[in-house]
Amino acid sequence: MFNIYSVNYLSLSNEKSEDFFILRKNIFKDRLQWDVNCSNGKEFDEFDNEKTNYIFGVKNGVIICGTRIIDTKYHNMLNDTFSSFFKKVNLPEGKFIESTRFFVDKDRVISLLGNKYPVTLALFLSLINYAQRHHYDGILAVASHPMMSIIRKSGWNVTVLETGVSEKDEPVYLLLGHIDLMSQKELKDRILRRDNIQIENVLNDWPLSFIAE
Repeated sequence: MFNIYSVNYLSLSNEKSEDFFILRKNIFKDRLQWDVNCSNGKEFDEFDNEKTNYIFGVKNGVIICGTRIIDTKYHNMLNDTFSSFFKKVNLPEGKFIESTRFFVDKDRVISLLGNKYPVTLALFLSLINYAQRHHYDGILAVASHPMMSIIRKSGWNVTVLETGVSEKDEPVYLLLGHIDLMSQKELKDRILRRDNIQIENVLNDWPLSFIAE
């Protein structure tokens, strides 16, 4: 069964952390050619620490998607690495989480779920559920132009706070992802339309708390 989990960095098992950081290296360094820190075949940086949580999807014990989340009251990429992408970064007042290193491994998804399963929508929904559950005001993220197109088509209500340029001289967007009930319902409806055997209660429960084996 496909499920989505949340876990703190300190509770991530050695096996899962190895696979998670290897996947990130394969996607962000090898495929996207981002300027990221890699060693021993893994992508890992200073923001992967005890203040960090992760949301990831698993099928048959295999990670197929994920994202890193950090409460913005802690050191994060918006006030560090990403700050150089924008002329100014004016963040809204309130309690927010930052989502970075968002990925879906297409090969694993097709192999384990087929090419029609809405994994990206499921991750978006899980982020909203997580933020609501922990009483946040919204989700902050930096999106590339292709990701921006995916988000706009997903039904998630987002606001573009700033537009900038990445280290690859490509357009990027600083987004505020709203966690309103309408966005939540729209994402759930779209997932259920594409996967009619999915149970709505499961969607409401994601992300589940991950217990290391």
